[in-house]
Amino acid sequence: MDSEPKTPTQESESLSSFSALLRLLRYAKGHNQKILLAVSCSIINKVFDVMPEILIGIAIDVVVNRDRSFVAGFGFETPQSQIAVLAVITFFIWAGESLFEYFYLVLWRNLSQRLQAELRQDAYVQMQSQSIAYFENHSSGELISILNDDVNQLERFLDGGANDIIQTVVTVVLVGGVFFYLSPVIALLAFTPIPVIVWGAFYFLRRATPLYADVREQVGRIANRLANNIGGIATIKSFTAEAREAKALSDASEAYVAANSRAIAVSSAFIPVIRMAILVGFLTTFVYGGLQALNGSLNVGAYGVLVFLTQRLLWPLTDLAKTIDLFERAMASTRRIFGVLEAPVQIVDQGAAPSAGNELQVLPIPIAGAIELKDVQFRFSGSNAGLSDFTLSIAAGGTTALVGVTGSGKSTVAKLLLRFYEPDSGVITFDGVDISQLSLLELRSNIGFVGQDVFMFEGTVAENIRYGDPTCNDEQLHQAAHAAQALDFINALPGGMQTQVGERGVKLSGGQRQRLSLARAIIKDPPVLILDEATSAVDNETEAAIQRALEEVARDRTVLIIAHRLSTIVNADNIVVLEAGRVVEQGTHSELLALGGAYSKQWSAQLIVKDGR
Repeated sequence: MDSEPKTPTQESESLSSFSALLRLLRYAKGHNQKILLAVSCSIINKVFDVMPEILIGIAIDVVVNRDRSFVAGFGFETPQSQIAVLAVITFFIWAGESLFEYFYLVLWRNLSQRLQAELRQDAYVQMQSQSIAYFENHSSGELISILNDDVNQLERFLDGGANDIIQTVVTVVLVGGVFFYLSPVIALLAFTPIPVIVWGAFYFLRRATPLYADVREQVGRIANRLANNIGGIATIKSFTAEAREAKALSDASEAYVAANSRAIAVSSAFIPVIRMAILVGFLTTFVYGGLQALNGSLNVGAYGVLVFLTQRLLWPLTDLAKTIDLFERAMASTRRIFGVLEAPVQIVDQGAAPSAGNELQVLPIPIAGAIELKDVQFRFSGSNAGLSDFTLSIAAGGTTALVGVTGSGKSTVAKLLLRFYEPDSGVITFDGVDISQLSLLELRSNIGFVGQDVFMFEGTVAENIRYGDPTCNDEQLHQAAHAAQALDFINALPGGMQTQVGERGVKLSGGQRQRLSLARAIIKDPPVLILDEATSAVDNETEAAIQRALEEVARDRTVLIIAHRLSTIVNADNIVVLEAGRVVEQGTHSELLALGGAYSKQWSAQLIVKDGR
């Protein structure tokens, strides 16, 4: 049985920002060469970027010392030739900086696009492999938010933030190297605040981590409310609840603003701390270095280099707060994404990964369609609903009907047969093969399912029917529509088969959607057909027509019908009556009426309702 899973946010809270980054790097190991190339271009660009400040100091040295300058030592005696050499070097440095900036921009942006596409695809595939219980315990809005907004948030960091972090580190290392070369004493004094800055970065990261996790969760809640409200707009309007829902969305938006404000308050406090720490280093260079230059112990050009490089160091460290903010937002999104990627799969697909000691089985050919449930025990998480010591044989090639009051376990049987859920105990076999040892592809491709909650994909009528068999031709398409008693109303639509049905089939009536769903199952031509209240949304005339069609469709295949309206299953070969997840009666319609038990009482009650007595 599926245990109640945590939300993606709860699943990922155990990951710190840096462990999330390491997990992301392991995930991206297939792109190691591209990452290395992008990092290299970022480093080379920053090396070129720092050089102009050094050249300015050298130029000052040329102006002050002339034939005794640093450049003169390379054989350029006149100040004019020295300046000319510096001009040429400056040109190539600026050209190199521009060239490698282009390279790193292209590399990082392409890498971010590729990774976000792969993450979204892998997370979606992982979601698809989950049991139905996973989707019952996670809101659609939250999952959509992870696949869309969180992936995009990570993309924004990879697009620029990763380069900023790398270049900040390179700047500190390069500037530090020059400082120690020119004046070790000034270097020690100027870089004293760096540990404070590093400590502050880690401190604010720890403070910000839970705050940004809350921000991402609030985003998911807003997405969920929007998805629910748009999907339920007809209900909202019918209850004149527009103002109420607008207020609820406003409250959710305010909660998001409040969560963001708390995170911003922490991240913004980092900027003044950095500025004051850097000010100490700058004043040390400015004052102590100036005094050394005045007394002649430090070259004037070297003093100029130190002052200008201190400014160069100031800019990226000031922006470090913004970069850390972007990093923390991205890592909060990364934790949510990997919360999906690493969620355990409850329904193990033997076709994808056979478990140890269990070989993949296949159905015998030809497929007969005999199904047996033996001592099956199942309970929904947090509920007493389900099946208890359930045993049932569904004969191959026959029609079996499941009836009973709401909550008796009828639809649960269908969901277990399709392995939407896993039984707590017991065995379910398909032609003698344990369905847990079949690949999900083989199992589900041999079962046609028409549920009571009909879903239509946005697209045309033809596309929705062809969903059952994308390879079918037009003749097969029309035959399936005819068998489902849908062809007449399809031909009456403005575009016929090419009519757009709208999102979730909103442009069609409930009965029309149900008939298209039936056509979709028929065109699949499965050996087993499960109809879960498949005629609940059609009128009596259409129901009678569908019943006639089903008699034709049911030939040479196993049909399992789940029904509340007993009039739809009177001709079934075997009618099984369920109560509280157990079989209490079974037999033909006439046999069950003769028993005078639960079925007979339900039949009499429906006759009274039908006759209006």
